[in-house]
Amino acid sequence: MKGKILVIDDDNSLRRVLEYNLKEEGYEVQAASSGEEGLFLFGQSQPDLVITDMKMSGMDGLMVLKSIKERSPETLVIIITAFGTVNIAVEAMKAGAYDYITKPFNRDELKLIVLKALQFNGLAEENKRLKSQLSDKTDFRTIIGTSKEMEKVFDVIRKVADTEAAILITGESGTGKELVARSIHANSSRREAPFIAINCAAIPRDLLESELFGHVKGAFTGALRDKTGKFQLADGGTLFLDEVGELPLELQPKLLRALQEKEVEPVGGTKVQKIDVRVVSATNVNIDKAIANGSFREDLYYRLAVIPVHLPSLRERRKDIPLLIKYFCGKHGSENVTLENSALETLVMHSWPGNVRELENTIERLLIMRNGDMISVDDLPDKLREKRAQGTAVIKLPDEGYPLEQLEREVVVAALERSSWNQTAAARFLRIPRHTLIYRMEKYGITPPGQK
Repeated sequence: MKGKILVIDDDNSLRRVLEYNLKEEGYEVQAASSGEEGLFLFGQSQPDLVITDMKMSGMDGLMVLKSIKERSPETLVIIITAFGTVNIAVEAMKAGAYDYITKPFNRDELKLIVLKALQFNGLAEENKRLKSQLSDKTDFRTIIGTSKEMEKVFDVIRKVADTEAAILITGESGTGKELVARSIHANSSRREAPFIAINCAAIPRDLLESELFGHVKGAFTGALRDKTGKFQLADGGTLFLDEVGELPLELQPKLLRALQEKEVEPVGGTKVQKIDVRVVSATNVNIDKAIANGSFREDLYYRLAVIPVHLPSLRERRKDIPLLIKYFCGKHGSENVTLENSALETLVMHSWPGNVRELENTIERLLIMRNGDMISVDDLPDKLREKRAQGTAVIKLPDEGYPLEQLEREVVVAALERSSWNQTAAARFLRIPRHTLIYRMEKYGITPPGQK
């Protein structure tokens, strides 16, 4: 058997048609005439996939979906709806549905959506084989990081790379979203096919449709010959839609159709072209806000973000900065260059609004302008040195000297006063554990005002 499927529908004729067509494809099928019966069978058989009608008497499809997800979050559920409205589809996908199909549908549509679902979920033996192969070939050498934040990213890539699931990569500008997209492609079964990237924000909106879907000769002024779009160029491989959050609203329905139907229609053309493309997209736009203000379609978001991947900013993974600096030094042919501790500390503590891209540009500049193989604080760009100076306490000591214990006491008192005598905040300010601060207070007899 190719897989075990549970069909839930109170329409007897449609239920029998579904059961017959799925059995003809070699699936093991169980059928239930109500949501309640379906949940009972689900508990008995644990199917690989559930197909349920949305509108049923008693327990409807949405209630069935939520109950299944509570019991078994990994089980995939496909919703059938006769209405085909965006609101119903979005509500189902928000609740965890893998996909939806609208009535009336033909056998080929059913066959395709079931096949995609089971490929995504994977049968047990096939999953073991794919994971084994993936662990052997995974290569993240171009993505530098050993922090726990990046390990989470690597773990997601390992799990999803060889599936067909659409992936949306989010994160600030310069965090390496295209590197992650290329790594996903390189570790997928499509790795021998093209990886095509397009920046949706860099192309004028009146040309973007042609770039994505192609055009036919004479479609508009200047269309002197047929043009193949990025979807067609990526056929069999991966299409990376960078800055997809900037996609014009009027183009979003056409992209949604391409994702749903696996076909595109060139500008000015009348003939659709079938495509086999895995879509990975990325954005630094806050999609939730874009959906709220109406500039991004919610149903398109759920098509693009079957698997969301968030890349942390550089300031969220400072542990990786020394590794990145070493990597960039080697990349630019300066493996022997080292940084003084004070210079390295300054770079690690910088906020890096441009993230990895800004860090690489800074290191490249330092390597070009350096006088030797040792980079000091004085070699750093002015803005970094100024911020370091602003963050450095200026202590004026008398020529005759000053007791270290007295200096330490004054620093502890100053930190407590700065924090309104909140010990946790003062300890955080001094970058010491709270119990260490309490020990110092007891040692020097420091008490809050009004206490003995």
